[in-house]
Amino acid sequence: MSSIGTGYDLSVTTFSPDGRVFQVEYAGKAVDNSGTVVGIKCKDGIVLGVEKLVTSKMILKGSNRRLHSVHRHSGLAVAGLAADGRQIVSRAKSEAASYEKVYGEPMPVKELADRVASYVHLCTLYWWLREIEKLNLSELTCREGIVEVAKIIYGVHDEAKDKDFELELSWVCDESKRQHEKVPDDLVEQAKAAAQAALEEMDAD
Repeated sequence: MSSIGTGYDLSVTTFSPDGRVFQVEYAGKAVDNSGTVVGIKCKDGIVLGVEKLVTSKMILKGSNRRLHSVHRHSGLAVAGLAADGRQIVSRAKSEAASYEKVYGEPMPVKELADRVASYVHLCTLYWWLREIEKLNLSELTCREGIVEVAKIIYGVHDEAKDKDFELELSWVCDESKRQHEKVPDDLVEQAKAAAQAALEEMDAD
């Protein structure tokens, strides 16, 4: 017997007889099954962090990256399925390269964000967004920011139902010479320790 979505799941503009848009439902499931992605702008740069779920013990640590450099001065954190992530990164790199070729300068971050958003329209509303709103980002340094991002990612991770994960962090700031780079391992470890300590303190309360 064929699936209920057969013939109605080929486009985001195709409705099933009962009014469902299967492509939108598939996108929602992909987001639900993905790890958390957080990005914050601090007073001296930006910090990106991802919860990279470890779906199999056969996967090598550090593989299947979720943080990617789009240009010398910009990076992208990708959630969702691996194939979808590669398409988004490829599109972002293509847009950035095309802009620089035409205008002779790096694409402004807002323009890059708008173009990627128009390609993949993602809107996720979770409680951790309110946690970001509480942060005084205009006074937060990137060193402080990586700790806050780690706290958010560890805070939303549910050990009871979620898989193990690796914390990936990247930044663009004075310390990285304004280049998009992976946060040094020692700082990542410090951020992880601070996040775990904060969780233990919350549990104790």
